[in-house]
Amino acid sequence: MKDVSRFAHRPLAFILWFIGRRWAAHAAILAAVITAVACSVGTQYGVKFLVDTLSAPSAAVSGRVWSAFSLLIALIAADNLLWRVASWIGNFAFPSITADLRRALFRHLLGHAPAFFTERLPGTLASRVTATSNAVFTVENLFVWNVLPPCAATVAAIVLVATVSVPMAAALMVVSGTMSFAMFRIAAAGRTLHHDFASKAAAVDGEMVDVISNMPLVWSCCGFGRERRRFRTTVEREVTARRSSLFYLEKLRIFHAVVTIALIVGLLAWAITLWQSGTVTTGDVVLSCTLGLSVLHATRDLAVALVDVTQHVARLSEALSTLLIPHELQDHPEAATFVRSGASVVIDDIAFRYPNGHRVFDGL
Repeated sequence: MKDVSRFAHRPLAFILWFIGRRWAAHAAILAAVITAVACSVGTQYGVKFLVDTLSAPSAAVSGRVWSAFSLLIALIAADNLLWRVASWIGNFAFPSITADLRRALFRHLLGHAPAFFTERLPGTLASRVTATSNAVFTVENLFVWNVLPPCAATVAAIVLVATVSVPMAAALMVVSGTMSFAMFRIAAAGRTLHHDFASKAAAVDGEMVDVISNMPLVWSCCGFGRERRRFRTTVEREVTARRSSLFYLEKLRIFHAVVTIALIVGLLAWAITLWQSGTVTTGDVVLSCTLGLSVLHATRDLAVALVDVTQHVARLSEALSTLLIPHELQDHPEAATFVRSGASVVIDDIAFRYPNGHRVFDGL
């Protein structure tokens, strides 16, 4: 396995490197999710087709009604089944990624010199390995189930809106793109706060593990009060950092709520105006309403997902910057691998004395 220390300050590259090791499964998940989202948005076009067919004045459309019905049912079935296919594959792929990751981090930790471990609490190191694994698993799940679907749904919705009105679709595309970019920039600007929270959360885990592992020493030194006070202070710092992170991200949600309300009102008013002028049908108005609501829900889900992804990536970044420090003592590139071959070491006739002349043993 290659040296992972090059990813110490590149959390996204770190995730992509492990995903690339299992690219086939992730490609299948990606294809299933995108197709499922397309079918989900397509059901709204199926509803529009059914409404237009039912509202047609001619009585000779009974065959078309059942065709529209069949199309709608097929889209609904494909939507639900493809999500289950993606989830089934993900249940195999995502845990495998976390196993690969923990093995790589543990292997890297074993290569550090003893001084590395004397300067850092063992509990803090162990908690960061677990935090890294959990963060990667959560980020993968959030991207597949919470980030990718709303993005794909928004694109598909804009394409279908273009069948009603091209200017309306262009305006929706500009507003959605601008809002998504602004949300990303706002979320990224709070990285320092999220990083600080991740560091203090890891310190809490480390304090608990180290106190529990040294409980006999705490007993012998009557240190219960001191340890409780120290832990309480550590937790208070972590809570303060978490509040700062959460309140910052709440600003992102407020911005999103205001923009999406304005977006849906404008879209629906535009569709009704086109209907009054006779440009679009009743089914087109229904389609515009459902697609507008889809964009509203999609962008809201995207905002919430970006909030969660930002926090978990910050925690991942903090853990990697601590764990993936390059090794200070490294083997020579041409060094031979140590192999046990039955050799032995004999200690015979050994003497030792301190510099002041005091003899400890002789003839050992």
